[in-house]
This record gives sequence, structure tokens and C-alpha cells, in this order.
Amino acid sequence: VQLQASGGGLVQAGGSLRLSCKASGTILSEFSSGAWEWYRQAPGKQRELVGSLSGGSTTYGDAVKGRFTISRDNAKRTVYLQMNSLKPEDTGVYSCKAFIYSRDYWGRGTQVTVSS
Repeated sequence: VQLQASGGGLVQAGGSLRLSCKASGTILSEFSSGAWEWYRQAPGKQRELVGSLSGGSTTYGDAVKGRFTISRDNAKRTVYLQMNSLKPEDTGVYSCKAFIYSRDYWGRGTQVTVSS
């Protein structure tokens, strides 16, 4: 299984971005049964869990609750992170992680920069 995150960029505060995490090398049953997480890491800070998706349930970190949404498109083998009302403190490298059949898979991160 390989994961590729994309969709990052530079956006002004208050704007929106949608990140994608596309999985390859996985069949539908593997993809749909997996648990997915988005992380971010700001310069000089520890990696932070942004949110997770498992089955039909999502959870979010307090810093993004109400602004970010994780969703999944099984047919496209893609997990999304919709980010609204972005703040400068949301700046960082965002990475996706999948837990499929007892194994963790990480994707290369994508940079998100929010200007004030």
C-alpha cells in the first residue's frame, strides 16, 4: 500500500483547502476497512493528530474541531481532509496514515501555509 498526500498550498487566513490522500496497491475491502488519520507538524513542534476516520466515525483534535472534516471516497481510494476557516497556526506539513490489516502505512506530507 502506498499513500500520496496532495492539495497543500498557500492560503490566506479564513480560506479553505482540501487535502487528498490517495491509496494505491490496495483493494476495495482493504481500503474501506482501514482506519485513517491525518497528522500535521509545524516547524519546531511535535507531530499532532488532526483527526481520524474509522468505519463511519470521525474524531478531531480540539484545535480543528468544527473547522476540519475527514471523508472517504472508496471508489477513488482517497481520503480527504477539508479544512475551512484556516488560521496561521494551522500551518505545517500534513501527512496521512492508514491502518490496514494490522499495519501502518504513511504517506509523504504536503505543506500547508496559512498567511495572516
